[in-house]
Amino acid sequence: MITKTINKQARSLVDVAITVPWADLEPKWNEILARLGADIEVPGFRKGTAPANLVETQLGSKFQDEVLKATMPEFLIEALKGSDIIPIDYPKYQLTSFAKGQNLQYKATVTNRPTVSVGNYKVIKVGKVPVKDVVEDDVNKVIEDLYSRWKAKGGQLTVNSPQQSDKAQTPSSSGSTPTESGSISFQGTQQPAQVPQQTNGQTEGPDDNFAKAMGVSTLVDLRAKIRKDLEDHNKLNNELDFEEAILQEVEKITTVELPDILIEDELNRMLVSLQRRVADMGLLLDDYLRGQGKTLDQLKNEWKVQAEKNVRMELGLSEIARAENVNITDSDLQSEIDKITDEKVKRQFEIQEPRLHLRHALRQTKTLNLLKTLVAPNG
Repeated sequence: MITKTINKQARSLVDVAITVPWADLEPKWNEILARLGADIEVPGFRKGTAPANLVETQLGSKFQDEVLKATMPEFLIEALKGSDIIPIDYPKYQLTSFAKGQNLQYKATVTNRPTVSVGNYKVIKVGKVPVKDVVEDDVNKVIEDLYSRWKAKGGQLTVNSPQQSDKAQTPSSSGSTPTESGSISFQGTQQPAQVPQQTNGQTEGPDDNFAKAMGVSTLVDLRAKIRKDLEDHNKLNNELDFEEAILQEVEKITTVELPDILIEDELNRMLVSLQRRVADMGLLLDDYLRGQGKTLDQLKNEWKVQAEKNVRMELGLSEIARAENVNITDSDLQSEIDKITDEKVKRQFEIQEPRLHLRHALRQTKTLNLLKTLVAPNG
């Protein structure tokens, strides 16, 4: 029977010292030796028939490495059974002693799932401001922006529908993060919208021909479509602002000692988001950093406070989900996967890890929707 000593350290780190008696290790040793020996050719013997001691000699250190790689995780799982340790990262192993016929001794360091405490989330108060109205000048600015770009490209501009705002995914609120490329600028240009001008009896400016190039029949139809898109955009942003305000309140009432690994993971997620935005602009990350006059380490250091807030917010929301017994059934999960039209993307969810990530995301969304029904109006 293995023996273990569990020592909890700061920031959710846990050291587990493990001793495995040779009697428990020997069956694994022999099993791995037989598996590897089946493919070994030793002079004077048919493939797979050489004595075990000769196979061991020929394999050398590779064999012991294989034994350790196979057995240390397995014995760690056994050592943690019955404890309150739930690792959230890959263990780091440190070998103490290992030799044939002797006990295996090693130490594993893992990050334990932190203890999360959330205050009374049912008394959160968040105000929801009215949706911003769309006025004629907003529509004019978008049309003028589209028309200018269309003319500049020789009438070849392809117009995309408004993209869903990803402000919640923005890694920095400093304003230095590039915006999405290729989507309509709903702030419009800084110039006032132009009206068609008469030149030699011909009208210059947006007209029905331009509208047809944009995918509708007339300029009136285009204006109506843009107004509807802007209204939908404003409603979406209004809802995202409401959700963000709720999450900020959750973060304020969440108490947790944040493990370094979770902060680093969030910083990496923020970096991936930035890289995607920079790539949309046709730039490399190094080019962007040079333009900002910053190194990657400086950027991450600037993001650290926000990363900690994001992690605290995420853990707080998960704890509320646990308290409210929010669950995602297999049917819920499959229903979401079935909505995916890209078969290549859908196939990614045939393995367990992506399904776990999607289930977690759906659970967090469901919990946030629950909070939206619980929060009291502010003022």
